[in-house]
Amino acid sequence: MNVIKLQKILPEIFAESPLQSGVWQKKLEFEKGKFYLIEAASGKGKSSLFSFLYGYRNDFLGETVFDNQNINSFSAKDWNEIRRKNISLLFQDLRLFPELTALENIELKNRLTNYKTRAEILQMIEYLQVADKTNEKCEKLSWGQQQRVAIVRALCQPFDFLLLDEPVSHIDDLMAVLAADLIKKEAKNQGAAVIVSSIGKNLPLNYEKKLDL
Repeated sequence: MNVIKLQKILPEIFAESPLQSGVWQKKLEFEKGKFYLIEAASGKGKSSLFSFLYGYRNDFLGETVFDNQNINSFSAKDWNEIRRKNISLLFQDLRLFPELTALENIELKNRLTNYKTRAEILQMIEYLQVADKTNEKCEKLSWGQQQRVAIVRALCQPFDFLLLDEPVSHIDDLMAVLAADLIKKEAKNQGAAVIVSSIGKNLPLNYEKKLDL
């Protein structure tokens, strides 16, 4: 997948509300290999946008096109394949399994494609300084520690587009730099795009475009 095109999309819930937005009701393209930042106040639809792009929701007006194909034509099987090989998403609420350890959460995702070796996973965990939490259940980790685990999990698959919803909201500046370096390396290795949403603090990446939602 090389490009995601937004053709004047708008969440249905905003249909009766006039909006000033750099994303909603605009014609935009996100190109593979570039980094994008979407900034907005809470409640403006950042998580909704990523849910639309990930195929979890379709309650929007307008059209979204992957390369030359309207996503409304995708079957459940198509979406499963896209989520395995083309798009990786870090949810704002992380969606880790609290009863599983940090490593078990990551390996559960990695087993879908066997994209990373166990040694590579452990190396990423160590790089983000949560190696001492590898075998701890996620319910016992702080939110910032869980965010770092979720970042590693999101990188354990092939992707053309990496969607990161509030990835460093509970991570200090040093950890944000380390996370950015790791994400940049993995994205560059795949020639992938990174799209980050934020209501304030964001990953220190060299963004080609910044958009106000």
